Amino acid sequence: MTNANHTLSFSDPETTKPVQRDAARLMVGTDLAAEMVAKAAERAKKLQDETGVQPCLATVLVGDDPASATYVRMKQNRSKKAGIGSLSVVLPAETSTEELVAELTKLSEDPTVHGILLQHPVPSQIDERAAFEAIAPGKDVDGVTMHAFAAMAFGEPGFRSCTPGGILRLLEAYDVPLEGAHAVVIGRSPILGKPVGMLLLASNATVTYTHSRTKDLADIVRTADIVVAAVGKANFVRGGWLKPGAVVIDAGYNEGNVGDVHFEEASQVAGLITPVPGGVGPMTISLLLEQTVDAAEAQRQTS
Repeated sequence: MTNANHTLSFSDPETTKPVQRDAARLMVGTDLAAEMVAKAAERAKKLQDETGVQPCLATVLVGDDPASATYVRMKQNRSKKAGIGSLSVVLPAETSTEELVAELTKLSEDPTVHGILLQHPVPSQIDERAAFEAIAPGKDVDGVTMHAFAAMAFGEPGFRSCTPGGILRLLEAYDVPLEGAHAVVIGRSPILGKPVGMLLLASNATVTYTHSRTKDLADIVRTADIVVAAVGKANFVRGGWLKPGAVVIDAGYNEGNVGDVHFEEASQVAGLITPVPGGVGPMTISLLLEQTVDAAEAQRQTS
């Protein structure tokens, strides 16, 4: 799952003089994600064999954005491989908030559906938060509701936001010490930046949130033992911003398979770094499937 260090020659951003240092080890999520999906598949099969209930993930797509449609198809394909049923709901781009809420409410009340994924972003006329809150907490396997955020913040039972939860699993797999570490989160979205900070805090890291209004951002990032980039801008975080040996988690995905971190620069300074693709992305989908099986098991116990 990890790869051996190797030495590169690069130019120091402060002096432009060639120096030598070990390149960062890659934090690859593909193998760990495959293990998680395999275990979820075993649990899904056991549940179906013992009860006749197949875990089912409902995906809701509003409009015909090609990227969103591709993501949904990928999640459906992964579900099938894991023995998880899928229900696809595709709504027209002009769908209103009320119509979307009604559809999500119907799925929440459907006993054959165990998890619900609303593909985001949604068209601009829709109140995304209202749509998310229409998902029953017990079926919020993507961890997007306020209930899920509160559970993460207070350490109570509930589903984790999939990308933040996947990041924590990846950090654990690579034995990254979180207790006492200074983590800087770049971005404050309600389904990525904010929850990943809460999960890091729950692991006894000291967390600094940064965002578009933050002053002296590079100076703050240089103090971080762990950097989580979730800003949605290609190559935004530069190598010269990093403390040598820092752990760098690139949660961005931009056009051309480019993350939020300038990988070539950062990999020459960091100790550990996630690639894009192949780092955080696989973890997100695997946790979604794992939590869908969790939801099916929980709903079976209470039915």
